[in-house]
Amino acid sequence: MAQIIDGKAVSAKVRAEVAETAGKFEQKYGRKPGLHVILVGDDPASAVYVRNKEVAAEKSNIEGAVHRLSADVSESTVLELIDKLNQDEKIDGILVQFPVPAHISQNKILETISPAKDVDGLHAENVGRLWSGLPGLVSCTPAGCVRLLEETQVQLAGKRAIVIGRSNLVGKPIAALLLNKSCTVILAHSQTLDLPARVKEADIVIAAVGRAKMVQGAWIKPGALVIDVGINRAQDGSLCGDVDFDACEKEAGYITPVPGGVGPMTIAMLLKNTVQAAFARQA
Repeated sequence: MAQIIDGKAVSAKVRAEVAETAGKFEQKYGRKPGLHVILVGDDPASAVYVRNKEVAAEKSNIEGAVHRLSADVSESTVLELIDKLNQDEKIDGILVQFPVPAHISQNKILETISPAKDVDGLHAENVGRLWSGLPGLVSCTPAGCVRLLEETQVQLAGKRAIVIGRSNLVGKPIAALLLNKSCTVILAHSQTLDLPARVKEADIVIAAVGRAKMVQGAWIKPGALVIDVGINRAQDGSLCGDVDFDACEKEAGYITPVPGGVGPMTIAMLLKNTVQAAFARQA
């Protein structure tokens, strides 16, 4: 049976590290790192996510604020607010909670946020730095996945890894991070031929495709590290991942549960990015 990678425990460890580092920043520069979040509309799930970020920031010595805008706000108003936050020297991180209403361009939002304050790690400049192996702000969920892998203390260099899912938000950044860790990486997708066989060859399996229990136990190489990024609703209404946990747990060496695996890491890495951005901006 696989060892469970406890995302709640690791995220608590990261948050403690962030709080300590943020305290050092305040001692040195006389202010706390600043994180501002923009929430457009009244999507219930987004509201919960933003509130969780707000609470987590307070506990980590980060000064935050949430700008709550109506769903019918104009795109120009949102972009003007971002520009204002870009100019504020006390703000180190800017995050726009996605999704936004259809009349607002997500791409324009990402282009407008200053790369130095892009704590979501989605600006083209930060994406380019990641693929070039240069330091920069990295997308939070992929960074959290790699931290979970590192917590196993299994050497990553030289391992064969497969990332199932090629989204800009998760799949592609994870592939780049694993390449930077000297893994040999396959970035799989809906057109990949003989996917089960490709997964069976992998020492590291990252499932980020958004299909409930797609990855089967028979696909997993014995002893593999399995990171499940998916969050889906099973037929009985319960939460499940992209991995058939019960079957894959019998084959894997390490595995993340859903919930309680990757999920808690996203906010923790967002806070870490905010403190990293604060120090970089003062340098």
